[in-house]
Amino acid sequence: MRLILVRHGETAWNRERRLQGQTDEPLSGRGEQQSRALQPLIAASGPKRAITSDLRRARDTTVLLGFKDAITDARLREANLGDWSGRLIADILAEQAADYHAWRAGTFTPPKGEDWRSFRARVGEALSEILQASDEDAVVVAHGGVIRAACDLLLGLKPANVVPVGPGTMTVIEAQSLNGTFVARLEGYNLGPSGPTFSAPD
Repeated sequence: MRLILVRHGETAWNRERRLQGQTDEPLSGRGEQQSRALQPLIAASGPKRAITSDLRRARDTTVLLGFKDAITDARLREANLGDWSGRLIADILAEQAADYHAWRAGTFTPPKGEDWRSFRARVGEALSEILQASDEDAVVVAHGGVIRAACDLLLGLKPANVVPVGPGTMTVIEAQSLNGTFVARLEGYNLGPSGPTFSAPD
């Protein structure tokens, strides 16, 4: 089967380079356009089931991709960024550049935030259920951090070794069950309607 991991379309905070975490920001007009543009690629892949984060930007992206009856799973939410939620990346870099880069690598937790191990564990629970529920391809619409966690869990790619995915892109992982264990391969990363997309902040 294939897991088609989609990062939600752009929000105003993405455009401002402001960290969102679990803040429930809606899609911007551009984010809606990105989601609609990605829809033909998703449809061509032929998945019949979709699972989405419960945050609005992911749910709205899922609908625009053509999955109005997608399953909602709160475990696919972005990480809780605590005191960094709503802050401009430029301001964090000016004050705590080393901490910011360590957070991107999964080795630093923002004050009152969710640590990488806990975040990865809850994402892993959701992905494990998706993989075990059916051998049909699945679309999972979520967030940049969730996709990094999936790459870590399924492919052994640590956060420090992957660039962030852009809004309105898909990452495709092929997973096969061998003797009760899933073996995964990366089929495509950070793909948009025109090919690979350069990243924007979560």
